Amino acid sequence: MAAQLIPAPAPQQWHLLRLPPYRGSADLITEVGYGLGDNLDLKGPVQLLAGDWPLGLRELKLLQERLAAGDLWIARVRSSRPESLVAAAALGLETEAEALETGSPADSTASERPGQASPGNLTIHRGTLRSGDHLQSEGSVLLLGDLNPGARISAVGHVLVWGRLRGVAHAGVRGDRDAVIVALQLRPLQLRIADAVARGPQDAPAAGQAEQARLVEGEIRIDPADPLWPLSD
Repeated sequence: MAAQLIPAPAPQQWHLLRLPPYRGSADLITEVGYGLGDNLDLKGPVQLLAGDWPLGLRELKLLQERLAAGDLWIARVRSSRPESLVAAAALGLETEAEALETGSPADSTASERPGQASPGNLTIHRGTLRSGDHLQSEGSVLLLGDLNPGARISAVGHVLVWGRLRGVAHAGVRGDRDAVIVALQLRPLQLRIADAVARGPQDAPAAGQAEQARLVEGEIRIDPADPLWPLSD
């Protein structure tokens, strides 16, 4: 089953690009090429129904380039994979989470350990959190903005801040010691991962280098961030 491009039912509505179930070795651009087929005369916005495909920034940018050749562009990404939603949000696209289908290849990575967040549960918040604000999530959380001093984020899973983290962040609030905290600039008043607590570094971060905090031998350590979103197991 190849990707399907379904024309919009009426003007001013979005076309739908539905990806087939993810098979692990499938090539995204090849699949989409099959889906475009004879619809090269279509123009306008597209809602990508990504299903369980794990899409990063690279894949989405390649897809945008492929669609742009036919005057199509991605307006929204609907996915059951948190890393796909994170990448889409980072590109400024609208996102919509959907439940992961039982029995899909990705479902084997979604089993939960005690205290661990379900990978399918991702909260995306757009806008800066200011002093007195507290953003909480039963899964992982992505903040598209800054976390100012006096503001807090707490999540059962991971915390990702696409901006400056200068307030208080707590990942793994129910004891998940594999949770991480990632930010474009990690200068918090306080960091917590599970039951471990630390203060942020005082020196300035390297230019253009995102940072992540994780537990290493029971202590919180800050390093350059892995280029992959931590949910992409």
